[in-house]
Amino acid sequence: MDIQSVPKVGISSVVHSKHIDADNIDVVDNDIALFDTESVISLYNGPTKLEVLTVGLCLEGTGTFNISLREFQLCPGLMVIGLPNQIIEQRYFSHDFKGIFFAMSKNLLEALPKIGNVLSLFFYLKDYPCFNLTPHEQEIVKEYHAFIRKQLRNKEALYRKEVVMGLMQGFFFELCTIFTNHAPADATTIKNKSRKEYIFERFYEALVESYQSERSVKYYADQLCLTPKHLSGVVKEVSGKTVGEWIDELVILEAKALLNSSSMNIQEIADRLNFANQSFFGKYFKHYTGMSPKEYRKSR
Repeated sequence: MDIQSVPKVGISSVVHSKHIDADNIDVVDNDIALFDTESVISLYNGPTKLEVLTVGLCLEGTGTFNISLREFQLCPGLMVIGLPNQIIEQRYFSHDFKGIFFAMSKNLLEALPKIGNVLSLFFYLKDYPCFNLTPHEQEIVKEYHAFIRKQLRNKEALYRKEVVMGLMQGFFFELCTIFTNHAPADATTIKNKSRKEYIFERFYEALVESYQSERSVKYYADQLCLTPKHLSGVVKEVSGKTVGEWIDELVILEAKALLNSSSMNIQEIADRLNFANQSFFGKYFKHYTGMSPKEYRKSR
C-alpha cells in the first residue's frame, strides 16, 4: 500500500494489513470497520500508520501505547482517538485486556452532514487523544459499537450501508458531545504552559508536518522565527533531546511504520522520506536500528 498514490486507503489500510485476519473485522465498503481486542493487538504489533480515524475504548485490563512518539497508558474507561496519518504502536497489553474499536475513513468523515462542526474539535486531539469517560458515556459507546456491528453483520439487509452510515452519523454527534464535555477542562492547561513549553509544542507541530522532507535545525528555527541556537537550547531543556534527535527519531519511526504496515518497496520508502537514494536510506536506517530495512521487514 503506497499511502500516497495507491487506491487502497481508508479501511483497506486496516483490513489488508499483513497482521490482520479480515474475518475478525466487520466492514462496509472502504469506509467503516469495527473490531475488538484480538484484532487490535495484532494490528498495532509494530509502528503502524493508517489512513483512518480510530476510536478505541478500554473495557478491562491495562496497556501502554505510543502515538507519534508520545506514550499513553490504557485503563478501563479510557477512550483513545487516533487521527489519520498518525503513527501508532502498542507497547504492552495485559493478559486480561479487552477493548472495542471503530475505524472510519477520511472519505466518511467528509461525507457526514455537518461533520465540520465535529472536526473543529479534532485539532485539539493531536495533543490530548485520551479521555476518561463517565460510566454513562462508556455505555453509549458500547451500545453504538454493538448495534453498528450487528447491522454490519446483517449482509442480506437491503439498506445495510445506509443504516450503518446513519448510525455512524449519530455516533459522531455523541462523540462531539463527549469531546465538548471533556475538552474544556483539559484545554485550560494549555494556557498555563511556559514560553519554552509553548515553543517546544510549536516545534513539534512543525516537525510532524515536515519531517519527511525537512531535516535541518535551521528550517524549524525559521518556521518559529527563532535562531537555530535558541531553538536547540529550548528543545533540549524542555524535552531532554536535541532537535536532531527528535528529527531522527520521527524519521526512523515513519520508516519502521512503512516497512511494517505497507507494501511499498524500499526505494519507494527512501523516496517518500526524501533520501537521495536507497543506499543512503539503508545506511541511515541501520545506523539507528542495527539492521537493514530489508532485515527489519523480514523480522516483523
